[in-house]
Amino acid sequence: QVQVTESGGGLVHTGGSLRLSCVTSGTDFSNLDMGWFRRAPGKDREIVAAVNWVASSTHYAGFVEGRFTISRDNGKSTVYLQMNSLKPEDTAIYFCAAYAGSRYSGSSRVVPFTSIWEERASWGQGTQVTVTS
Repeated sequence: QVQVTESGGGLVHTGGSLRLSCVTSGTDFSNLDMGWFRRAPGKDREIVAAVNWVASSTHYAGFVEGRFTISRDNGKSTVYLQMNSLKPEDTAIYFCAAYAGSRYSGSSRVVPFTSIWEERASWGQGTQVTVTS
C-alpha cells in the first residue's frame, strides 16, 4: 500500500514563499506520477501541479501563473512544490497524490484531471497553507 506524507505547510505573508515536500513509501516511487492539489474553504479539491514519472511532462493550473514549481527527487522518493509570490487566495489545504499513470498508459503526459486522480491515486492527509494579507 502506498503511503503519502506531506510536510512544509505554514503561515506566510503575501508575497512570501513556502516549499512543500511529499514523501512516499510502499512502492517504487520512480514509477509514479505525482501531483499537488488543494482544497480551499468551501471549494472542491483542485489540481495545482503534477509531474510524470520521468519528469518529462508537467502540468500547472492556470492560477499558478509561473509562481509555483513542481520537482521530484527519485532517490529520496520525494516530490516538492516550491511556491513563491503567495497570495491570500492560495490559502488552502494542500494534498499530495501518487498515481501509477503515465508509466503504464502508453502516454508520457501526466493526467491533468482531478477526477482521475481522485479515483486512482493514493493521497496524503494534507498540509495547511495560510497566506495573510
